[in-house]
Amino acid sequence: MNQTVLVTGSSRGIGLELCKQLNERGDRVIATCRQSTDALAALDVEVLENVDVSDPQSLKLLSASLKERKIDWLVNNAGVLQSFGLDDLDMNCIANFKKMFDVNSLGPLLATKSLLKHLGSGSKVGLITSRMGSIADNDSGGSYGYRMSKAAANAAGKSLAIDLKSQGIAVGILHPGYVRTDMTGHIGLMDADESVIGLIERMDNLNLTNTGSFWHTNGDLLSW
Repeated sequence: MNQTVLVTGSSRGIGLELCKQLNERGDRVIATCRQSTDALAALDVEVLENVDVSDPQSLKLLSASLKERKIDWLVNNAGVLQSFGLDDLDMNCIANFKKMFDVNSLGPLLATKSLLKHLGSGSKVGLITSRMGSIADNDSGGSYGYRMSKAAANAAGKSLAIDLKSQGIAVGILHPGYVRTDMTGHIGLMDADESVIGLIERMDNLNLTNTGSFWHTNGDLLSW
């Protein structure tokens, strides 16, 4: 059965690959982004530009543009990464910290709330987060802003899972792995296509029994 899937942050990296693989298997893909790319345009999916998940007005306009359309999967993928160690912390980096919180933490929460009328019983919400937001898994320190923003995203995902369960909506909190993308400077342990195969499998297997769990793309359950 074909599904309607909306993916945020679709112009490159994991978001682009999600749109590609979902489209190839026959799902109806709504790719949202701030600005499209040639690679995204080439996928022959529906592209909605000028969508900034950190801007409530932008999300309101997105919902209005969808009219009464229903969404089976909402994949909150948009994110930013800037790495700050202890020696980097000063007043000059505060704006960068806030940007990561706006996009990585508030973004998926605001997007889910703004698009809630398009979801219904049986719909699924995915948050593409990071195990760098795991406190138990932190054995290397550093990356203060990114770790903090992803820990907050994980907390938001868990609360969403509880709050939306009565509406029949399941929420998955998903770590894509250490993926070679523009965001990571093309350093990592896997390519985007391998990561996304696992992410789609996690979403396929997401249900009201395992809602609110924190999963690695490979299927491992991660600690908080």
